[in-house]
Amino acid sequence: MKKRVILLAVAALALVGLGMGAIGRAILPVPEVHLAPQKIFAIGGFTVTNTLLSAWLTCIVILLLFGLGTRRMSMVPGRLQGLLEMLIEALYGFIRGIAGEYYARRFFPLLATIFFFVAFNAWMALLPIYPTVGFTAEGSDHITTHLLRSAGTDINMPLALAIIAFVFIEGWGFRVHRFGYLREFFRFGNPVQTFIGLLELISHFIRIISFTFRLFGNMLAGEIVLFMMTFLTFFVTPIIFYGLEILVGGVQALVFMGLTLVFTVLAIAPHEGHDKEHAEAGQH
Repeated sequence: MKKRVILLAVAALALVGLGMGAIGRAILPVPEVHLAPQKIFAIGGFTVTNTLLSAWLTCIVILLLFGLGTRRMSMVPGRLQGLLEMLIEALYGFIRGIAGEYYARRFFPLLATIFFFVAFNAWMALLPIYPTVGFTAEGSDHITTHLLRSAGTDINMPLALAIIAFVFIEGWGFRVHRFGYLREFFRFGNPVQTFIGLLELISHFIRIISFTFRLFGNMLAGEIVLFMMTFLTFFVTPIIFYGLEILVGGVQALVFMGLTLVFTVLAIAPHEGHDKEHAEAGQH
């Protein structure tokens, strides 16, 4: 009986919210979605956009969170220290399970940084300050420039992360195999091998594009969905989508970090015809 009452109440709130949103706001202008980041201010010739401000804020929050959590380390951790230790141990265990103990210690700093930055950037964009604080154009009564906007919706941020991941992957390939790493791309045995090497070289550079648009597309789509659902409805429906975006933010961070990890492990793995001494040196 109680479950039925709760379900009916939720359904009623959703219907009322839909009516108040779609019908009650019919006279208001449709909200605008801007693909490009918007200028907030400039420092000399350097333009600071709302997505850049969001990225800076994300970095500050992460630094404060870990600073407060590790300020008074103790054998019996408090809640914040315990939460951070649980997250770090989970991420480290994930990386160690794929790369092994030796390389996990070397990969972890960058991979964990990528995970926390992408995840916190997505989660912080769900705060009410993001869609409600901004600037209005002259003669307009609604926000045309938001003060903060998720950095993931600015293609420059996913592209920057993709380039960092690419340099990290290829850098470890050269570090382990030295110049023998180039044999994976330049094969001169026969035309077939040469063609395969060329495809392998192209596939490595295509990773930059796939990394970029996977993260950018998911973050932008999530922003648009939340924007429109919040405009059209009240109460229950937006909350459901907020919950989904929390999940999507964590998944996208894990996917970006996981793909960087897997590609790096593939880069340092022994390849056919390569000198295996460099690839196995770190395991002893």
